[in-house]
Amino acid sequence: MIGRQDRWQEDLFVAGPLSALIPEDHLLKRVHAVLDLAWLREDVRECYCEDNGRPGIDPEAAVRLMLAGFFEGIVHDRKLMREAQVNLAIRWFAGYRLDEKLPDHSSLTRLRQRWGAERFKRIFQKTVDACVKAGLVDLDTVHVDATLIRADVSWESLVEVHAGKVLSENPDDDGPGDGGKPKKRSTTDPDATMTTSRKDQKMEPSYKQHTAVEDQSGVVVDVEVTTGEANEGKQLLEQLERVAANTGKTPSTATADASYAHAANYAALEERQIEAVIPPEAEARPKGPMPLRRFRFDEKNDVVRCPEGRTLRRSCRMRQGWVYRARVKDCRNCPRRGRCLSPTARARTVWIVDGYAALLRARRRRARWDDRTYGKYVRHRWRVEGVHGVSKTQHGLRRAVRRGLPNVRIQSYLTAAAMNLKRLAALLLSLLLRRACRRNRFPVTPAHPGAFSIERIDSRPPQRLAA
Repeated sequence: MIGRQDRWQEDLFVAGPLSALIPEDHLLKRVHAVLDLAWLREDVRECYCEDNGRPGIDPEAAVRLMLAGFFEGIVHDRKLMREAQVNLAIRWFAGYRLDEKLPDHSSLTRLRQRWGAERFKRIFQKTVDACVKAGLVDLDTVHVDATLIRADVSWESLVEVHAGKVLSENPDDDGPGDGGKPKKRSTTDPDATMTTSRKDQKMEPSYKQHTAVEDQSGVVVDVEVTTGEANEGKQLLEQLERVAANTGKTPSTATADASYAHAANYAALEERQIEAVIPPEAEARPKGPMPLRRFRFDEKNDVVRCPEGRTLRRSCRMRQGWVYRARVKDCRNCPRRGRCLSPTARARTVWIVDGYAALLRARRRRARWDDRTYGKYVRHRWRVEGVHGVSKTQHGLRRAVRRGLPNVRIQSYLTAAAMNLKRLAALLLSLLLRRACRRNRFPVTPAHPGAFSIERIDSRPPQRLAA
């Protein structure tokens, strides 16, 4: 028999709470059980006037609205507020009744400008702290990588600027030298810089996100955004220090790709007693004079010995290392002079980068990687790159929503916070599933942490976990 739905009369009253209309396994309902923003009001109090002006949007409600948008992949404020008008789950999650007017989208924009990026960074750090307290962060191994975020600019906004002017405006720019050639900058977003992640792809105005992911559960333990030209290898040590500050623990192992294979990084990780699972780049084989690999570096005596056993001593300091020079009389009658020196040189000089001895040890270790070490590097490739893929495909981080480095940092912090809260919610769900299995005597067959084979789960509302 064909059923009929009466649509002619609208209901004036609905009996029951708003939460009853939202499924118990809805993502926002599970995140609500682990999200605690009670500390936020006091943290942002100094941004408001106590006795003047109109009452602003509630801080916790604003953050919940933003997070709800990131969970749904909605990063634009206008679209978010349109969705919140009809989405019961977002209304309930943010604390708005059915008949209550939602704030204008511009309120969220002004709130971000008033708070600044540092307060949103604290929101992200609170999620890391909550994951640590919940036991999700083991921090035996941390995976570090960087990804590009396309800036919100058009190609028509790019203009050529002389490199000298760029360096004077950005003294901390550590991009590659270009011999004074003009660089392209966007007139609408000067913070964005031209860069690419592959040689076969064209350069685009981008930002660069540096991410550290814990190995056990995939929790994002640190995230930072710089200009696109920033060298990720130079960010490694600062990132590991931030990881220790965010989690209260120092990782035992750090994995990264070859972009981080700097001699200074190997030396610093050895000093901190952190195992470096970073594949070093093979030494290039020049076609000119005798290559550096034929020379022996004596770290203890701080000298370099040539293939003939002659000693090269420190001559002058360069930006990232020392120049070692042989004596003229040692090279004058050397039988290898024709293969070692250019016709105009009087003595051989070699440049030894800082941490060169640690780099040599890393190359020897790479040749002896066992299955355990190689397994860690394989996990790095899908763990941290998987986080980047999810953040771009599901949470809108492929392209910057707003312009300027502070705004991109806010977007990055909220994306990482949303991903951590999803991990926390999955943990709470797994605990409820285990409890239901034990109570109802169902078999528990976990395929992965948080996945169980059961037919019924506990329908009671989860308890709130303090962040």
